Amino acid sequence: MIPWELRKWLAFGNGIGIEIAGPHGGESLRVTAVRVRPGRARVLGQLVVEDFPHQPAGVWGTEYAAFVRKFGVRHVSAAVLLPRQDLIVRQLALPGVSSRDLASAVQFQLDGLHPYSEDDVIADWAQLPGGSTVLVAIARRAVVERYAALFAEAGIKISSFGCSAAAIYSALRIFSAGPASGLLAFERASHPRGEESGAGRVEFYGESPAHPLFSASFDAEDESAEPRLAALARAELRLDAEIEARPLKDLLSAEPALPYAAALASACPRLALDLNLLPADQRQTSSRMQWIPSAALGVLVLLLAVTLAAFPGYEDRRYLRSLQAEIAKVEPGAARANALDRQIEIARRRTLLLDEFRRRGKDNMDALGELTRILPPPTWVNQLEIAPTQVIVGGETDQAAPLLRVIDSSPLFKGSEFISPPVRSQNGEQFRIRSNRGTAPR
Repeated sequence: MIPWELRKWLAFGNGIGIEIAGPHGGESLRVTAVRVRPGRARVLGQLVVEDFPHQPAGVWGTEYAAFVRKFGVRHVSAAVLLPRQDLIVRQLALPGVSSRDLASAVQFQLDGLHPYSEDDVIADWAQLPGGSTVLVAIARRAVVERYAALFAEAGIKISSFGCSAAAIYSALRIFSAGPASGLLAFERASHPRGEESGAGRVEFYGESPAHPLFSASFDAEDESAEPRLAALARAELRLDAEIEARPLKDLLSAEPALPYAAALASACPRLALDLNLLPADQRQTSSRMQWIPSAALGVLVLLLAVTLAAFPGYEDRRYLRSLQAEIAKVEPGAARANALDRQIEIARRRTLLLDEFRRRGKDNMDALGELTRILPPPTWVNQLEIAPTQVIVGGETDQAAPLLRVIDSSPLFKGSEFISPPVRSQNGEQFRIRSNRGTAPR
């Protein structure tokens, strides 16, 4: 048995489920197409064909063909759920019977499970995982042949005729481990057009430690009878009274629930119970052989991709090792060269600094000489600050305003301005002038 943690990742495919709903003479088809991917299922579309036995098969067959073509599932063979009232569903507990003898044991007890002659029935069974319980479904041969002929006449590919109990049991375990404790669910049979909705059939499905699987269908005069029928089903399952019967659509999160469950089984047949009442020679399945070339090519592409992804890393590591070996060889020489470069750079900076000091001293002397030359008497200076980019001159003269023009007339100065307004003194005006240093002609 595949663990459910792995089963949900193996759930992959497209499926079509068909439920034959309604009493004999007023059957309708409820069709659901799904796309299943790991961890989720999406309903592609739904179709209802009313009273299909009394319509020309070509008409509703064409409607079905347009439906599957619209959603791209023409290649998918549908899983059909036969009407519950046309089926006998039983459980057999066969403890201690080996898998090799299981078929013989079921066949031995089969005659006691139905009231018909041996040649008048078609039966199939499936063992429930994790136990010795076997689910057996029995249908009249005439019923199976009737529906098989109708679907064949309509050109609809059918992979299986199954029962709702097997479909629900499988659907509950595709994406999860199944119910941890008991459950009880019900599904009301749909009514054909024109029939009173107050009466009909109610199908109950349940699971409990006493009954791994329970399925029963009852005639309900009206909805008020459903609590009584639910109590009967709960008693058969030996469930506590507080466990309420839930609508099957809430349990599977889909409506209608039964064709959805059948569609999941159609999409993931290997994850569903293998119970099929359709004769083997009439089953139409999507051939898996067509996927063998694609699968083989996919495996080759995957291997090639893995190789291509791994090879650059290996080549890079090998190349890195060779580079590191070469680096180790030249590293002492490179260290000596770097040391020489640092020493040369230090010497160069010192030379530039000495040149700058020498040039700055000469420029400062030139600026001092130029100020001495251009400042007219009786101007005298009592403050002189010489910086690399500007000079500040302070002193006293008879008229300070003309000094700005006088200083700017020299090529060594420009942009002269008073730091503060000139101040009158006993012998003239005191001044403080700031001037930017220009470039002396060389």
